[in-house]
This record gives sequence, structure tokens and C-alpha cells, in this order.
Amino acid sequence: MLLEKAEKLFEAGKARQAKECIGELLDFLDEYTKEHFADEEEYMLSINYPEYSAQKAAYEDFIKRLAKLRSDYNTSGRSLLVILNANQMVVDWLINHISNMDKKIGQFAANKH
Repeated sequence: MLLEKAEKLFEAGKARQAKECIGELLDFLDEYTKEHFADEEEYMLSINYPEYSAQKAAYEDFIKRLAKLRSDYNTSGRSLLVILNANQMVVDWLINHISNMDKKIGQFAANKH
């Protein structure tokens, strides 16, 4: 779902319609973080994942960045900079967090069995 939203924002940006999508993306990310992070934290605790605190710190950082982005969006009148920052934040999360940190959870769980 996150990949679909990122793709939609990217396509909207190419069509110069990103301003219309950014609010939708921020709403989605707000809901996504609440549900996904809670589920992932519960899972990590259930398997005694040793890097839980690093994951939790990454989640908290993402939530802070999202709150700042939403604040900037609300005060900037949908500026291009906010749109670019939102796009970069999602891309960074996809590349750095999911492909690196989340992958380690899967590897740990697989090796546990």
C-alpha cells in the first residue's frame, strides 16, 4: 500500500498535480504509522527481537518527521518544498527502513525457527 501511495505521488508530481495528492498521502501515512508500527512492535516483542529499541527509535523519528511535514503543509499552502519533502521522506523510508531494518526482522525470525 505504501508503495502504491508513493507511486501515485510520483505520477501526480510528473503531471503537476502533486498538490492535490499530498494531503491524501499525509492522511494515509498518519493511519499507516499508527497501525503498522503498533503491529510491528507487537511482533518484535513476541519474538524477543534484539534490535527492538532501534526500530522503535526509527518509528518515533518517522512520526516526528511526519508531524513536521503535516505542520509545514498546513502553513505553507501546499508549497513545492513540502511536496518534495514528502516524496523524499517516503522514498527514504522505503529504501532505508523497509529494505534494511525490516528485512533484519524477517531474517531474525527465520533463523529462530
